[in-house]
Amino acid sequence: MDLQRTSARDLDKFIEDHLLPDTRFRDRVNEAIHTICSFLKERCFLRGGGPPVRVLKVVKGGSSGKGTALRGRSDADLVVFLSSFGSFQEQFDRREEFIQEIRRQLEACRNERMFGVQFEIQNKTAVLQSHRWGNSRVIRNPRSLSFTLSSSSPWSWPQTGVEFDVLPAFDVLGQVTKDYIPNPQIYVTLIQECERLGREGEFSTCFTELQRAFLKQRPPKLKSLIRLVKYWYQECKQKLGQPLPFQYALELLTVYAWERGSKEADFVTAQGFQTVLELVVDYRKLCIYWTKYYDINHSVIGPYLRRQLQKPRPVILDPADPTGNIGADNPPRGWERPAGQARAWLTYPCFKKWDGSPVGSWSIQI
Repeated sequence: MDLQRTSARDLDKFIEDHLLPDTRFRDRVNEAIHTICSFLKERCFLRGGGPPVRVLKVVKGGSSGKGTALRGRSDADLVVFLSSFGSFQEQFDRREEFIQEIRRQLEACRNERMFGVQFEIQNKTAVLQSHRWGNSRVIRNPRSLSFTLSSSSPWSWPQTGVEFDVLPAFDVLGQVTKDYIPNPQIYVTLIQECERLGREGEFSTCFTELQRAFLKQRPPKLKSLIRLVKYWYQECKQKLGQPLPFQYALELLTVYAWERGSKEADFVTAQGFQTVLELVVDYRKLCIYWTKYYDINHSVIGPYLRRQLQKPRPVILDPADPTGNIGADNPPRGWERPAGQARAWLTYPCFKKWDGSPVGSWSIQI
């Protein structure tokens, strides 16, 4: 697999041959996800005393939920919405309690060999996966439990197992239908809580269903372009290490490039890829947001959004959570390193036609 030497006309084949999950792999990952979802719903919070805890729903987030997973990258985010959380504050105060309970029950299942699989509880149990940078640091109030579910059969599952992040959350949205738009008061409360705590983006997990819907219904070729950009990001990460912008920022940047430059279900992949890398190079100009779910004319939400958009560039607001600036350059120069890589990549064969002339990019005003 050498993307650097792949010609522009072969990019679609590169994606098909190397990045799209095959059916067998996808089935095995889905099997693992089903196992953990059943565990969370049926066993995890059965207690002998105290008030009952109900799992209201388990939502598959991350790449698996959005339909943009890369082949061989067997990871899944599962957001567990619990009846015990009646507010953002209760989620913040009590999530560690439930993360530890999930860990205890996982260890019990491992010891009892209930599922015919082996749980490898990692030391990342008390680790916060930084929403912005993907760094790990030990904290007292973790947001997620990370572990690996593996099988004793090397032929049926990914060799490295399936990595899970399980995140307890407050069910602020309730039942989310196809064309669901949140009540503005939900965002008013969210903004007030985040400002009070001084933790913008703290409750993004509560809006996982909207984040998933924002990407899931996009054309297949756009999702393939997102996979290509994610693969490029992983290549940069392997070469440069941390800090880098959050991968979700690159996914949103790809959607923005397509919305502003193409909006066609079929397009030239090389042009889309080049457009995204040019935006990475020009990261200091980025100010990107969507108003699909929140109203910029609202008396509380509007002024808050304007304050967000006045922050130092780059600004890329989470389309489902206006308190989350996914693109923030913090720590400083986090974008400069992939921008340098993007400048170099723009000279590679994947951006040239068969005769050596440039494929060009979409015209976008930023």
